[in-house]
Parts: sequence; C-alpha cells; structure tokens
Amino acid sequence: MRHRSLAAIGLAAVATLGLAACGGGSSSSDASGSSSDVVTLTVGATPSPHAKILTYINDNLAADAGIKLDIVEYTDYVQPNTALNDGDLDANFYQTVPYLENAEKQFGYNFEAGEGIHLEPLGVFSNKHKSLDELPDGGTIGIISDTANQSRALELLATQGLVSIPEGDGDVNINTVTKLKNFDFREVEGPQLVRSLDDFDYAVINGNFAQEGGKTISGDALVVESPVDNPAVNVLVWKGDSKKVDAIAKLEKLLHSDEVKQYIEKTWSDGSVIPAF
Repeated sequence: MRHRSLAAIGLAAVATLGLAACGGGSSSSDASGSSSDVVTLTVGATPSPHAKILTYINDNLAADAGIKLDIVEYTDYVQPNTALNDGDLDANFYQTVPYLENAEKQFGYNFEAGEGIHLEPLGVFSNKHKSLDELPDGGTIGIISDTANQSRALELLATQGLVSIPEGDGDVNINTVTKLKNFDFREVEGPQLVRSLDDFDYAVINGNFAQEGGKTISGDALVVESPVDNPAVNVLVWKGDSKKVDAIAKLEKLLHSDEVKQYIEKTWSDGSVIPAF
C-alpha cells in the first residue's frame, strides 16, 4: 500500500489556515478546499468509535479548521471502501492498515492512508465460560471472516496455545493454522459475532463490534490483544486523486490533535480504544 506523504499536504493546509486567520486570501472556493470557505467532507465510518470521534471533531474542532463533516455510518467492512471508490465519499475512517492492504490487493483500489489514529484491541469473549481453560472437547470458536482481522484473531489464539501459526509470509487463516486442541471454527461477519455469542463457546471480537454489542474489553474479555508494536492501527483513507486533498489534510491533522487524544482516553477509559499517537 502506498502511503501519501502528508507532510506536503499538511503544509498546504497549515498555510491555508494561516491565510484564513490573517484575513488574507480569496473568499471564493475551489474543489480543493484551499480557500477560506468551509469545505464539506463526506466521510464514511462505522458507528463506534469512528463516527463518535468524527462527531466530536465536527462539533468542536472542524469549524476553526475551515471544514465541515458529513458523516455517513456503515455497519459492515465492505461498503465504505466501495462507496469511496465510487466517489460517494471523500474519505473513510473505519479500517486497519492490514485490512486496507488486503482490500487494495483484492480490488485494486487507488487509495491513500494517513498515520495511525487508534487501536481497538481484539478480545476473546464468552457467555458460557469463565476462561479459555474451559474449552470443551469439540467446542466452537467464532472468528471474523475477513482476512486481515482473522489473521489478528488467530495470532491472539496462538498466544493462548490453541493454534500454531505456520512460518513464512503467507496469509494466515483458519485453513493454514494447526489446531492444538479439538474444536471447530465458525466464520462470521464482524458485526454479527457479538450478537451470535450464545452460539459459540468463545468468539474473538473486534473492539468496536464488542462495544456495539454492549461488551467491554476491561470487563468482559477473557483475553485481550496486546497493543505493543501492533500494526493494526486505524487510519483515515481517501482516493489518491482526491480534489479535496487540502481539506482531508486538515481532518488528518485534527484526528491527531491533543483534543482528540484526550477525547479517546476519556471516552474509552476501559482501554477498548487506545490512541496510537
């Protein structure tokens, strides 16, 4: 995946903000959003934490930066990239770097990504058992179906001695790992995992989907993914040929502001969302 250098567009955004603050520049607007007029960005996001973070920015920080956010919520991992590619969105904010890399390989997207904003650790949850030691012979473990997050889930299960990860750089999935105990995997779309938790002995669930289902990392997860050197940070993504690159740079800067960091730490004090900057 090609990461656009945000240094250049960030400087352009800062220059634009400086002109606006000094009362200079033209009052007319162009497609890039480089004037003092407010530029609206249509941004796709999953409800929590992504849309919540964007809403905080829109309510508290966006106006001073000369942007306005039109936030479109999605409850799956496929449509936001499709909508971005089709031009229905200016950017999206919902995915991890590994997920984006896989999507680019699969669909040939011409997307760019910013720097890491936050991490939502995976957790192992159960409505039936108090620890992974209680996994019954022939039990079931629910696991997310998309490639990137499934690989993360399997890495977590490997730390618990349930599977062995093959050596090499190939994709890690339920068909390439070796199960070290007698159980079955059941692949489920991410948003459905927490809703289907009663159908499994355990499920490995992304932090945002767990939150939406009323589960918390600190209070309900039996095992939690380590944030140390974790590549699965969430990023802002946009099309490589976007005409609103200056406005996107402003949003990228706000997403890495002290205010947003403090908002994340306060809102998700249980550690289910961790700032990555």
